Amino acid sequence: QLQLVESGGGLVQTGGSLRLSCAASANTLDFYAIGWVRQAPGKEREGVSCIPSIVNTGGVTDYADSVKGRFIISRDRAKSTVYLQMNNLKPEDTAVYYCAAAWGCPGPGLAEYDYWGQGTRVTVET
Repeated sequence: QLQLVESGGGLVQTGGSLRLSCAASANTLDFYAIGWVRQAPGKEREGVSCIPSIVNTGGVTDYADSVKGRFIISRDRAKSTVYLQMNNLKPEDTAVYYCAAAWGCPGPGLAEYDYWGQGTRVTVET
């Protein structure tokens, strides 16, 4: 059973930045596509970004239109960690952010994953 642990959420002002981290057991993240999914109060889950697995050489990183140009997803294989760098944050980015894993990225904006972390809360104040 793959276990994912998020960290890095918090309170930030509009225009600020945060970096979320998703960690797992050593060497296990390489074989999964890892995504970030967020859920705001009263709204459905939204796929934010996904990075393909290391073994999927033809895969591409994707982003929801709402975060393109502001968020960057990356993978540190040595640390078995995936990051989501969030810049120029807006109040509408306020949500619980989940790290999730699957064999492949489900597609921009989608949230179909097989494994989920517990979530980390991000609050952007005006």
